[in-house]
Amino acid sequence: MKAKTIYYCTECGNETPKWQGQCHACGSWNTIVEQPAPVRKTRAGASAKPDRARGAVGQGRAKRLSEVDGTSTLRFSTGLAEFDRVLGGGAVSGSLVLIGGAPGVGKSTLLLQICSHIARSMRVLYVTGEESEQQIKMRAERLGAAGDFFVLAETRLADILSAAEEIGPDVMIVDSIQTLYSEELTASPGSVAQVKECAMALLSLSKNSGATVFVVGHINKEGAIAGPKVLEHAVDCVLYFEGEPTMQYRILRAAKNRFGSTNEIGVFEMGDKGLAEVRNPSELLLSGRPLGTPGTCVVCAVEGTRPVLAEIQALVAVSSFNVPRRNANGIDYGRAMMLLAVLEKRGGLRIGGCDAYINVIGGLTLTEPAADLATVLALASSYKDKPVPDDLVAIGEVGLTGELRPVSHISARLAEIRRLGFTTCLMPKSAKTTITAPAGLKIITARTVSEAIGLVF
Repeated sequence: MKAKTIYYCTECGNETPKWQGQCHACGSWNTIVEQPAPVRKTRAGASAKPDRARGAVGQGRAKRLSEVDGTSTLRFSTGLAEFDRVLGGGAVSGSLVLIGGAPGVGKSTLLLQICSHIARSMRVLYVTGEESEQQIKMRAERLGAAGDFFVLAETRLADILSAAEEIGPDVMIVDSIQTLYSEELTASPGSVAQVKECAMALLSLSKNSGATVFVVGHINKEGAIAGPKVLEHAVDCVLYFEGEPTMQYRILRAAKNRFGSTNEIGVFEMGDKGLAEVRNPSELLLSGRPLGTPGTCVVCAVEGTRPVLAEIQALVAVSSFNVPRRNANGIDYGRAMMLLAVLEKRGGLRIGGCDAYINVIGGLTLTEPAADLATVLALASSYKDKPVPDDLVAIGEVGLTGELRPVSHISARLAEIRRLGFTTCLMPKSAKTTITAPAGLKIITARTVSEAIGLVF
């Protein structure tokens, strides 16, 4: 008898009866693959139907909102203020947190340091499916971990749940979800069925026992969490640990957070003793900034509630090819191409035949439009070979007609600009009427890109 097969999407986990080019659930192309249908093993005489109560997170009785106990959701500190900031003020009891990142970026190191801090006052269970217990101990000694916690090197889900029931941990670390497997399924570890099963079991554990569970998830080549999208839907928080393994700085960013903002970031520095918190990222990102050099401009971006000063560098040179080369690191490539077109059409700079390279120093990724004006000034500075004044910071959004538009959090940005010692800020004219400049900070305004270039150069 031919084994039954199923077709599912590797991006979202949606199952379809036959192969198709595009997934109707998430819209991804060429992500439908075929694999044998997972079979749930049953004992002799046991029903093959799945238990409907499996993975339940409540008691099965509806309650009025006024009857729900609101004091059970308690926050506690992880010992790392930057990590607490991203979580919204600390970890929440009974929550399930998914942490993803590139191999070698420091996910296990971060969680091991958190275990060391929390274990001083709470019961912690560290479950590893990729390392041995001896390897965990060696790394803990290298990091100088002071707290004592439980370590379990296991990939079988039933054994992990049994150990959690016996120990009763307040915090549980699972590294990683792709290595776990349930014997009730015939699918291999890391498959869609296994990841779903293990994720729902951990979800049930966290909600029913009140333990906070941190789960490590691998990422695919596109940088997203590998496995079905149901994994991200089931957890309470999705955190991404960003940064090149060869660089010393790491950024922790929240993509989903049911208990706080998704715009906060935490900045860490990788050293011999693990990850160290960076309390003043603006000073860090501006360290080593060249003075009096064309092609650089400073911008004040806002990540969540934190204003951060970053340096944008640009290089514009006459191209030796028929088609000029363009590259952008740290800002969206499409937006960079738009700013180049606006600069040529509305700014009067003939850069259509020039190679253009844009880079945000420090590995920071700027997603908000407030960086438009600083990017334009850096490009114009490199093209004209004239430096932007060292004490100037530019903030503002650029429209397709060349107009400058105001951005949010102006007061917080100006306060951070002055705190770092800058004395001049260039911003859209329409924003000046709504703010008061801090003492010692001069504000100059412009209506259009061409006017801004004329004021600076």
